[in-house]
Amino acid sequence: MLGFLKGDPKKRLQKAYEDKLAKALHAQRNGDLRSHGTLMEEAEKLYAEIQNLEQGKH
Repeated sequence: MLGFLKGDPKKRLQKAYEDKLAKALHAQRNGDLRSHGTLMEEAEKLYAEIQNLEQGKH
């Protein structure tokens, strides 16, 4: 009944993915390659979840 209040999980994941990429870029520019690697790994996991959601809708 109130499904419109839940939000789109893909949209939420996409926002989190973009935030991780931005943080990773910032870390790389500051020379913090360890944080960059960690953030990119987390971003890749989010991207995989987004891909799974997209394939589930087909």
